[in-house]
Amino acid sequence: QVQLVESGGGLVQPGGSLRLSCAVSGINFNIYTMAWYRQAPGKQREVVASITSSGSTNSANSVKGRFTISRDNAKNTVSLQMNSLKPEDTAVYYCKALVFPEWGQGTQVTVSS
Repeated sequence: QVQLVESGGGLVQPGGSLRLSCAVSGINFNIYTMAWYRQAPGKQREVVASITSSGSTNSANSVKGRFTISRDNAKNTVSLQMNSLKPEDTAVYYCKALVFPEWGQGTQVTVSS
């Protein structure tokens, strides 16, 4: 069973930056694709970015050029660097190992002036 603990969320002004981190345990982290999702109030959860075991990344069109996903296989962590934040990025952000059903508790990101 995989355990995921997200951190790093908070309140930031439009145009600001945040870095989210996710500590992963219970699995052989190195071999799995990881992803960040988000869920805004009243909306479905959506994938934001993903990263394979070899480091290949993909991201949603809405965050391309602003968000960067990365992983540290030595520390079993996956991170999301978020720059040029917009109010529409406000959501609870979750990390997930794609092939496992478990979710973490999420971390709230609020972009507001």
